[in-house]
Amino acid sequence: MNKTENEISNQIIGCAIEVHKALGPGLLESAYKECLFYKIHQNGLFVEKEKPMPLVFEDIKLECGYRIDLLVENKVVIELKSVESLTDVHLAQTLTYMKLGKFKLGLLINFNVAMLKLGIKRLINGNLNK
Repeated sequence: MNKTENEISNQIIGCAIEVHKALGPGLLESAYKECLFYKIHQNGLFVEKEKPMPLVFEDIKLECGYRIDLLVENKVVIELKSVESLTDVHLAQTLTYMKLGKFKLGLLINFNVAMLKLGIKRLINGNLNK
């Protein structure tokens, strides 16, 4: 069954909450990434880790080292952080990945919070002409 971005994101958020409940705040981003990758995969979704994201400039594809933390079902970008607080730079980074890959929905998740729902930002790419 082909799930919508919203259905996928709801599943991802559920997985992220489970990971956060088990681990709590204060760990490195890489630990949360590994655990969330495992949990999403366990929930039957196709997930890729450290997905390369080339930059296209004047019809040339450039490998600049950009990597999406997690890409789920080739539809939802997940950018993970474990920081004091999310900044505009974190939002811009996630939106850039979404624009480069022409993805409609992204989740910016900061695991370094007491309650995970306070660390989740849902981002919509309004630049798509579909």
